[in-house]
Amino acid sequence: MRPSRLAASAAALLIAATPAIAKDKKPDNLVAVGEPIDCINPRLIRSTHVRDDQTIDFEMNGNTIYRNTLPYKCSGLGFEERFSYKLSTSQLCSVDIITVLQSFGGGLSQGPSCGLGKFQKMEKAKK
Repeated sequence: MRPSRLAASAAALLIAATPAIAKDKKPDNLVAVGEPIDCINPRLIRSTHVRDDQTIDFEMNGNTIYRNTLPYKCSGLGFEERFSYKLSTSQLCSVDIITVLQSFGGGLSQGPSCGLGKFQKMEKAKK
């Protein structure tokens, strides 16, 4: 029984901590451009920026940014700010699944898996 209490406490702590982390994120100065697309080329991804439990910005080579807003919140994503994915094709698409990578005992373990949404091209807002 002790491990399940520990797991429940850890889960409660994770849930309690997530809104505080997301709230501290700075607002961005990005605006949506054009229509969302279904897929991006994963070989062109330079970096990813997890904004919260439902939003990931994919920075591409050439400084293009695609924002993916997941259809549902992905518990722990905003707190951990890291994820993995497996491709179903040579593209990363809105039908693909990401898995939150959680810190656990000095290593990483797999957390919740969540579906991606469409990719929206973003540009810096003009002042």
